[in-house]
Amino acid sequence: MIDVAERRYAAQTTVSTASSRAEIEKILVKYGASAFAVGWDQASASIMFDLGTRRIRFTLPLPDREDREFSRTPTGRLRSTTERDKAWEQTIRQRWRALALIVKAKLEAVAAGVATVDEEFLAYIVVPGSGRTVADHVVPELDRSYASTGYVPMLGPGRRQ
Repeated sequence: MIDVAERRYAAQTTVSTASSRAEIEKILVKYGASAFAVGWDQASASIMFDLGTRRIRFTLPLPDREDREFSRTPTGRLRSTTERDKAWEQTIRQRWRALALIVKAKLEAVAAGVATVDEEFLAYIVVPGSGRTVADHVVPELDRSYASTGYVPMLGPGRRQ
């Protein structure tokens, strides 16, 4: 059986989370961000930055160190505390590498004229006055709409068969 986790971007990275955070900050400076912040708690880490007139926030979910994914091997063997911590830390490093990739790709798309800041970062833009992102506002309504209406046909509305 194929281990999907092994196919994730940077699944075996040795780059530290601190290096990935520093790389993200360097990328943001290169592409013109005017402010940058990073923070974390038990459940997530966040980066926030200002790009032009937009404040953008990415929230990176952090896995629970006690999850079976870390406490047991793929074959079900119980891991030692050291092995569990090593597997957990690897997942954290991988997620930070993925975030660095996403931020860089989006900023490059904007710089190349492929998309605008709003188009690339729409879900992550913080709505003034609410502290919530566009995704925080829109995704629940989108879920309700799909649940009540269903999917739009692949060929679009109004297409005759």
